[in-house]
Amino acid sequence: MTTFGAWSTADEVLTGMDLRGSNALVTGGYSGLGLEITRALSRAGARVIVPARRTDLARRALLGTGRVDILALDLADLASVRAFSPPVATLDIVIANAGIMAWPETRVGDGWEAHFAINHLGHYALVNHLRPALVPGRTRVVSVSSSGHFLSGLRWEDPHFERGYDRWLAYAQSKTANALFAVHLNRMGIQAHAVHPGSILTPLQRHISREEQVAQGWITADGRPAEGFKTPAQGAATATWAATSPALDGLGGTYLQDCAVAAPATTDDMLVGGVKPWAVDPVGAARLWELSAKLTGMDVFT
Repeated sequence: MTTFGAWSTADEVLTGMDLRGSNALVTGGYSGLGLEITRALSRAGARVIVPARRTDLARRALLGTGRVDILALDLADLASVRAFSPPVATLDIVIANAGIMAWPETRVGDGWEAHFAINHLGHYALVNHLRPALVPGRTRVVSVSSSGHFLSGLRWEDPHFERGYDRWLAYAQSKTANALFAVHLNRMGIQAHAVHPGSILTPLQRHISREEQVAQGWITADGRPAEGFKTPAQGAATATWAATSPALDGLGGTYLQDCAVAAPATTDDMLVGGVKPWAVDPVGAARLWELSAKLTGMDVFT
Protein backbone atom coordinates (compact mmCIF):
# COMPACT_ATOMS: atom_id res chain seq x y z
CA MET A 1 0.00 0.00 0.00
CA THR A 2 2.87 2.38 0.70
CA THR A 3 6.58 2.83 0.12
CA PHE A 4 6.86 4.98 3.24
CA GLY A 5 7.51 3.91 6.80
CA ALA A 6 8.39 4.84 10.35
CA TRP A 7 11.22 7.21 9.45
CA SER A 8 9.61 8.99 6.50
CA THR A 9 8.96 12.71 6.86
CA ALA A 10 5.88 14.74 6.02
CA ASP A 11 7.68 16.32 3.06
CA GLU A 12 8.70 12.90 1.73
CA VAL A 13 5.13 11.54 1.72
CA LEU A 14 4.07 14.62 -0.26
CA THR A 15 6.83 14.30 -2.87
CA GLY A 16 5.40 14.92 -6.33
CA MET A 17 1.98 15.99 -5.02
CA ASP A 18 0.48 19.26 -6.20
CA LEU A 19 -2.01 20.47 -3.61
CA ARG A 20 -2.65 23.82 -5.24
CA GLY A 21 -6.37 24.58 -5.12
CA SER A 22 -6.96 22.41 -2.05
CA ASN A 23 -7.99 23.67 1.38
CA ALA A 24 -6.73 22.12 4.59
CA LEU A 25 -7.52 22.83 8.24
CA VAL A 26 -5.05 21.78 10.94
CA THR A 27 -5.91 22.31 14.60
CA GLY A 28 -2.82 22.96 16.67
CA GLY A 29 -1.11 23.73 13.39
CA TYR A 30 1.41 26.12 14.88
CA SER A 31 3.25 23.90 17.37
CA GLY A 32 4.92 20.50 17.44
CA LEU A 33 3.56 17.99 14.94
CA GLY A 34 0.89 20.41 13.79
CA LEU A 35 3.49 22.96 12.78
CA GLU A 36 5.33 20.35 10.71
CA ILE A 37 2.06 19.26 9.07
CA THR A 38 1.10 22.86 8.25
CA ARG A 39 4.48 23.64 6.73
CA ALA A 40 4.53 20.46 4.63
CA LEU A 41 1.01 20.96 3.27
CA SER A 42 1.77 24.60 2.50
CA ARG A 43 4.99 23.70 0.68
CA ALA A 44 2.96 21.26 -1.45
CA GLY A 45 0.66 24.13 -2.46
CA ALA A 46 -2.33 23.80 -0.12
CA ARG A 47 -4.05 26.70 1.55
CA VAL A 48 -3.93 25.87 5.26
CA ILE A 49 -6.34 27.22 7.86
CA VAL A 50 -4.91 27.14 11.37
CA PRO A 51 -7.37 27.64 14.24
CA ALA A 52 -5.53 28.94 17.29
CA ARG A 53 -6.36 29.80 20.87
CA ARG A 54 -3.35 32.13 20.90
CA THR A 55 -3.33 33.77 17.48
CA ASP A 56 -0.28 35.89 18.38
CA LEU A 57 1.81 32.77 19.00
CA ALA A 58 0.51 31.18 15.82
CA ARG A 59 1.47 34.18 13.71
CA ARG A 60 5.00 34.17 15.08
CA ALA A 61 5.41 30.41 14.56
CA LEU A 62 4.06 30.50 11.01
CA LEU A 63 5.81 33.66 9.85
CA GLY A 64 7.04 33.07 6.32
CA THR A 65 4.90 29.97 5.75
CA GLY A 66 2.97 30.02 2.44
CA ARG A 67 -0.80 30.39 2.22
CA VAL A 68 -1.90 30.20 5.83
CA ASP A 69 -4.99 31.70 7.47
CA ILE A 70 -4.87 31.98 11.26
CA LEU A 71 -8.27 32.20 12.95
CA ALA A 72 -9.26 32.33 16.62
CA LEU A 73 -10.66 29.13 18.11
CA ASP A 74 -10.73 27.63 21.60
CA LEU A 75 -11.62 23.92 21.48
CA ALA A 76 -12.53 24.04 25.18
CA ASP A 77 -15.30 26.58 24.50
CA LEU A 78 -18.33 25.45 22.46
CA ALA A 79 -19.35 29.07 21.86
CA SER A 80 -15.97 29.63 20.21
CA VAL A 81 -16.43 26.51 18.08
CA ARG A 82 -19.88 27.63 16.94
CA ALA A 83 -18.55 31.10 16.06
CA PHE A 84 -15.67 29.71 14.00
CA SER A 85 -16.02 30.62 10.34
CA PRO A 86 -13.37 29.36 7.90
CA PRO A 87 -12.89 31.53 4.79
CA VAL A 88 -13.54 28.68 2.34
CA ALA A 89 -16.66 26.87 1.15
CA THR A 90 -15.04 23.42 0.95
CA LEU A 91 -12.39 21.65 2.98
CA ASP A 92 -10.38 18.88 1.37
CA ILE A 93 -8.44 18.02 4.52
CA VAL A 94 -9.22 18.36 8.23
CA ILE A 95 -6.52 17.23 10.64
CA ALA A 96 -7.71 17.16 14.25
CA ASN A 97 -4.27 17.44 15.79
CA ALA A 98 -4.50 19.82 18.75
CA GLY A 99 -4.37 18.24 22.16
CA ILE A 100 -3.09 18.17 25.72
CA MET A 101 -1.23 15.52 27.69
CA ALA A 102 -0.99 14.71 31.39
CA TRP A 103 -2.46 17.99 32.62
CA PRO A 104 -3.22 18.52 36.28
CA GLU A 105 -6.93 18.05 36.93
CA THR A 106 -8.73 20.76 34.98
CA ARG A 107 -12.43 21.32 34.30
CA VAL A 108 -13.84 23.14 31.26
CA GLY A 109 -17.29 23.66 29.80
CA ASP A 110 -19.98 22.00 31.90
CA GLY A 111 -17.45 20.50 34.30
CA TRP A 112 -15.90 18.31 31.61
CA GLU A 113 -12.50 16.75 32.22
CA ALA A 114 -10.06 18.75 30.09
CA HIS A 115 -8.42 15.93 28.09
CA PHE A 116 -11.77 14.48 27.05
CA ALA A 117 -13.15 17.96 26.36
CA ILE A 118 -10.26 19.41 24.36
CA ASN A 119 -8.81 16.35 22.65
CA HIS A 120 -12.17 14.80 21.76
CA LEU A 121 -15.32 16.85 22.38
CA GLY A 122 -13.91 20.05 20.90
CA HIS A 123 -12.95 18.27 17.70
CA TYR A 124 -16.26 16.38 17.59
CA ALA A 125 -18.11 19.71 17.83
CA LEU A 126 -15.83 21.39 15.28
CA VAL A 127 -16.32 18.67 12.65
CA ASN A 128 -20.08 18.84 13.16
CA HIS A 129 -19.93 22.63 12.82
CA LEU A 130 -17.87 22.30 9.63
CA ARG A 131 -20.24 19.74 8.07
CA PRO A 132 -21.36 22.02 5.18
CA ALA A 133 -17.73 22.24 4.04
CA LEU A 134 -17.12 18.48 4.17
CA VAL A 135 -17.77 16.70 0.88
CA PRO A 136 -18.27 12.92 0.78
CA GLY A 137 -15.76 11.36 -1.59
CA ARG A 138 -13.51 14.40 -1.44
CA THR A 139 -12.85 15.44 2.16
CA ARG A 140 -10.62 13.43 4.46
CA VAL A 141 -10.64 13.90 8.23
CA VAL A 142 -7.62 12.73 10.21
CA SER A 143 -7.88 12.31 13.97
CA VAL A 144 -4.52 12.26 15.75
CA SER A 145 -4.68 9.51 18.34
CA SER A 146 -1.76 7.79 20.10
CA SER A 147 -0.57 4.48 21.42
CA GLY A 148 -1.46 6.09 24.73
CA HIS A 149 -4.88 4.55 24.08
CA PHE A 150 -3.35 1.28 25.32
CA LEU A 151 -3.89 2.44 28.91
CA SER A 152 -7.67 2.94 28.81
CA GLY A 153 -10.81 2.42 26.84
CA LEU A 154 -13.81 4.71 27.39
CA ARG A 155 -14.75 5.04 31.04
CA TRP A 156 -18.47 4.92 30.34
CA GLU A 157 -19.52 5.19 33.99
CA ASP A 158 -17.14 8.06 34.80
CA PRO A 159 -15.78 9.75 31.66
CA HIS A 160 -15.02 12.99 33.53
CA PHE A 161 -13.13 11.38 36.42
CA GLU A 162 -15.53 12.62 39.06
CA ARG A 163 -14.63 9.63 41.25
CA GLY A 164 -10.89 10.29 41.30
CA TYR A 165 -8.47 11.75 38.78
CA ASP A 166 -5.53 10.15 37.02
CA ARG A 167 -3.82 12.35 34.43
CA TRP A 168 -2.47 9.42 32.40
CA LEU A 169 -5.77 7.57 32.25
CA ALA A 170 -7.47 10.84 31.31
CA TYR A 171 -5.06 11.27 28.40
CA ALA A 172 -5.44 7.61 27.41
CA GLN A 173 -9.23 7.78 27.36
CA SER A 174 -9.10 10.84 25.10
CA LYS A 175 -6.81 9.05 22.65
CA THR A 176 -9.19 6.10 22.49
CA ALA A 177 -11.96 8.63 21.85
CA ASN A 178 -9.94 10.15 18.98
CA ALA A 179 -9.69 6.74 17.35
CA LEU A 180 -13.37 5.86 17.83
CA PHE A 181 -14.40 9.25 16.47
CA ALA A 182 -12.75 8.40 13.14
CA VAL A 183 -14.44 4.99 13.06
CA HIS A 184 -17.93 6.46 13.36
CA LEU A 185 -17.37 9.56 11.24
CA ASN A 186 -16.35 7.26 8.41
CA ARG A 187 -19.65 5.37 8.84
CA MET A 188 -21.39 8.75 8.51
CA GLY A 189 -19.99 9.13 4.98
CA ILE A 190 -16.88 11.28 5.45
CA GLN A 191 -13.63 9.39 4.93
CA ALA A 192 -11.80 9.45 8.25
CA HIS A 193 -8.69 7.90 9.73
CA ALA A 194 -7.09 7.84 13.16
CA VAL A 195 -3.31 7.95 13.35
CA HIS A 196 -0.61 7.13 15.86
CA PRO A 197 2.23 9.52 14.99
CA GLY A 198 4.84 7.57 16.93
CA SER A 199 6.90 8.63 19.93
CA ILE A 200 8.08 12.22 19.55
CA LEU A 201 9.19 14.93 21.93
CA THR A 202 7.26 18.16 21.36
CA PRO A 203 5.68 20.89 23.52
CA LEU A 204 2.89 18.37 24.19
CA GLN A 205 5.03 17.08 27.07
CA ARG A 206 5.38 20.46 28.79
CA HIS A 207 3.57 19.25 31.93
CA ILE A 208 5.93 16.28 32.34
CA SER A 209 9.13 16.96 34.26
CA ARG A 210 12.55 16.07 32.89
CA GLU A 211 12.96 13.59 35.75
CA GLU A 212 9.72 11.83 34.82
CA GLN A 213 10.68 11.72 31.15
CA VAL A 214 13.96 10.06 32.09
CA ALA A 215 12.10 7.59 34.32
CA GLN A 216 9.64 6.84 31.49
CA GLY A 217 12.56 6.12 29.16
CA TRP A 218 11.68 8.98 26.82
CA ILE A 219 14.96 10.84 27.16
CA THR A 220 18.45 9.91 28.23
CA ALA A 221 20.06 11.32 31.35
CA ASP A 222 21.71 14.01 29.24
CA GLY A 223 18.40 15.06 27.68
CA ARG A 224 18.54 13.38 24.28
CA PRO A 225 15.51 11.57 22.80
CA ALA A 226 15.59 7.86 23.54
CA GLU A 227 16.22 5.29 20.82
CA GLY A 228 13.10 4.73 18.74
CA PHE A 229 11.81 8.29 19.05
CA LYS A 230 11.03 10.19 15.87
CA THR A 231 11.75 13.76 14.91
CA PRO A 232 8.68 16.05 14.65
CA ALA A 233 8.98 15.93 10.84
CA GLN A 234 8.86 12.12 10.97
CA GLY A 235 6.03 12.20 13.49
CA ALA A 236 3.99 14.38 11.13
CA ALA A 237 4.30 11.93 8.24
CA THR A 238 1.49 9.49 9.01
CA ALA A 239 -1.15 12.20 9.47
CA THR A 240 -0.01 13.90 6.27
CA TRP A 241 -0.06 10.57 4.42
CA ALA A 242 -3.52 9.77 5.79
CA ALA A 243 -4.81 13.10 4.51
CA THR A 244 -3.43 12.83 0.98
CA SER A 245 -2.37 9.35 -0.14
CA PRO A 246 -4.20 7.91 -3.16
CA ALA A 247 -3.49 4.47 -1.67
CA LEU A 248 -6.20 5.20 0.92
CA ASP A 249 -8.94 6.27 -1.50
CA GLY A 250 -12.20 4.88 -0.13
CA LEU A 251 -10.48 3.00 2.70
CA GLY A 252 -11.61 4.96 5.74
CA GLY A 253 -12.28 4.05 9.33
CA THR A 254 -8.75 2.74 9.85
CA TYR A 255 -6.11 3.27 12.52
CA LEU A 256 -2.77 4.08 10.90
CA GLN A 257 0.81 3.93 12.11
CA ASP A 258 4.13 4.45 10.31
CA CYS A 259 2.31 5.28 7.04
CA ALA A 260 0.42 1.98 7.01
CA VAL A 261 -2.69 0.41 8.48
CA ALA A 262 -1.73 -0.65 12.00
CA ALA A 263 -1.81 -4.27 13.01
CA PRO A 264 -3.71 -5.39 16.12
CA ALA A 265 -1.54 -4.78 19.17
CA THR A 266 -0.22 -8.07 20.49
CA THR A 267 1.80 -6.58 23.37
CA ASP A 268 1.47 -3.64 25.76
CA ASP A 269 4.64 -2.02 24.41
CA MET A 270 3.51 1.41 23.25
CA LEU A 271 6.77 1.98 21.37
CA VAL A 272 5.94 -1.03 19.19
CA GLY A 273 2.37 0.23 18.84
CA GLY A 274 -0.47 -1.35 16.96
CA VAL A 275 -4.10 -0.85 17.91
CA LYS A 276 -6.11 -2.28 20.80
CA PRO A 277 -9.60 -3.67 20.02
CA TRP A 278 -11.43 -1.03 22.09
CA ALA A 279 -10.06 1.73 19.83
CA VAL A 280 -11.61 0.33 16.63
CA ASP A 281 -14.84 -1.13 18.02
CA PRO A 282 -17.78 0.15 15.92
CA VAL A 283 -20.25 -0.42 18.76
CA GLY A 284 -18.13 1.66 21.11
CA ALA A 285 -17.68 4.27 18.39
CA ALA A 286 -21.46 4.64 17.95
CA ARG A 287 -21.92 4.85 21.72
CA LEU A 288 -19.25 7.56 21.99
CA TRP A 289 -20.88 9.53 19.18
CA GLU A 290 -24.20 9.40 21.02
CA LEU A 291 -22.55 10.55 24.26
CA SER A 292 -20.71 13.36 22.47
CA ALA A 293 -23.92 14.56 20.83
CA LYS A 294 -25.65 14.62 24.20
CA LEU A 295 -22.84 16.55 25.89
CA THR A 296 -22.30 19.13 23.13
CA GLY A 297 -25.85 19.41 21.79
CA MET A 298 -24.43 18.96 18.28
CA ASP A 299 -25.03 16.18 15.75
CA VAL A 300 -25.69 17.15 12.15
CA PHE A 301 -24.71 13.77 10.68
CA THR A 302 -27.69 11.70 11.88
